[in-house]
Amino acid sequence: MEYASYTTHDAVGVIELTRPPVNAISAEVVRDLAEALDRASDPGVRAVVITGRPHFAAGADINKFKEAHEKAAGARSLEADRLGAVIRRMELMTKPIIAAVFGYALGGGLELAMGADFRYLAEDATVGQPEIRLGIIPGAGATQRLTRLVGFNRGREIIYTGRHVGAEEALAIGLADRVFPSDSLLDSALDQAATLADGPSVALGMAKRAINEGWGLPMDQALAVEAEAFDTVFASDDAREGVVAFLEKRAARFKGA
Repeated sequence: MEYASYTTHDAVGVIELTRPPVNAISAEVVRDLAEALDRASDPGVRAVVITGRPHFAAGADINKFKEAHEKAAGARSLEADRLGAVIRRMELMTKPIIAAVFGYALGGGLELAMGADFRYLAEDATVGQPEIRLGIIPGAGATQRLTRLVGFNRGREIIYTGRHVGAEEALAIGLADRVFPSDSLLDSALDQAATLADGPSVALGMAKRAINEGWGLPMDQALAVEAEAFDTVFASDDAREGVVAFLEKRAARFKGA
């Protein structure tokens, strides 16, 4: 992979964007992200951290937009389609994902971060959806995910204005889950990912599925999603281990099965 690296720290997979200077999103970056997610699907990997330095991802490669316009009237960005597919894949993965956001996460970069379960931001990080300033709108899911995270009107205001949002505001409105000094951000994300990886991964995966699939459904349908996920979890070896460990007053030894 040219524009992303993939490493493992015990049961944690780490994906890092590597397209200097700002990790602008391109077809090649999305291709490498997809390959890294392929590697992270290994059953031995039980949590994932995705990051980029010095900037998480400072938006799309605008030159590609210009090329698309020159090729055909009404052309849409294939990069947006492909990025949207990668983000959706992150949401469907049955393992927790943490985005560790350094510097800028703008446009497609913020959309990518919103595909993670949790967003940890550096104190000096800046996020936003500035597409409106180019006369376009987000194309990889932000009109839907941002409003779900921060509320309808607040999400609308951020998208309509294209303004930048600092880390502390992002934390206050629910767009960030934690904020850390830049020099401890990645270690903090890895520590939390390791804690999640040590947990009952079947239960975590099914909780993720029930939450994501149930969101927005009528209550009866959402409860049916939860019931199906519960049945899967309850039959797992990890569930048996968790119950026995509790009764024996010892720490559970989860194996992810």
